[in-house]
Amino acid sequence: MTDPHLAPNWASSALLTIDVQRDFLSDAPYGVPGTSELLPAMAELTAAFREAGRPIVHIVRLYHPDGHDADLVRRSLLASGARIVIPGSAGSALAEPLLPPGAPPLDADLLLSGRPQRLGEREYALFKPRWGAFYRTPLDEILREWGVDTLVVAGCNLPNCPRATLVEASERDYRLVLAEDAVSRLTDSGRDEIEGLGVTLAATGTIAAALPS
Repeated sequence: MTDPHLAPNWASSALLTIDVQRDFLSDAPYGVPGTSELLPAMAELTAAFREAGRPIVHIVRLYHPDGHDADLVRRSLLASGARIVIPGSAGSALAEPLLPPGAPPLDADLLLSGRPQRLGEREYALFKPRWGAFYRTPLDEILREWGVDTLVVAGCNLPNCPRATLVEASERDYRLVLAEDAVSRLTDSGRDEIEGLGVTLAATGTIAAALPS
């Protein structure tokens, strides 16, 4: 039986895609294995939310070339010359299958200022400076203004940014769904740990079918 405190409210849901950028795709020099292979499911999910008229926020990373204001574990790598999601670079762009028709390129200056960038109808990009999408961002305020109480999370890659985002969202009492076939590096142990946080795991097709028409 579904816990009424955890059950998704699809009519007041939003989709978060996490770090689905070219530099993190499977074949990129610093990419995450298994991410490109899930792009069809991610694209299906974004299309379903657009069709349902529900909000989408694409959370992105942008690293300054010298590594300042990056996670401590990444600073030495970036300072050594690794170029990963550098502002304005081709590698920082969102993966094309996730984009709405006519979406503009990412505006690095706008995003680094902490403001959301409109990509389409009720669809935005938002920069996060650390693992979790709520840390030093206006994400919570944006979602509350939309009346969102349920978040569906997809993207790259579960042990890091999606997991941190789910924890932060749980602390803010959002009902949570992880698209299990649209997030890279999901393992059996990771599945158990996420379910222990009260997150519902569901396939893309199941989520799409549950959204209001």
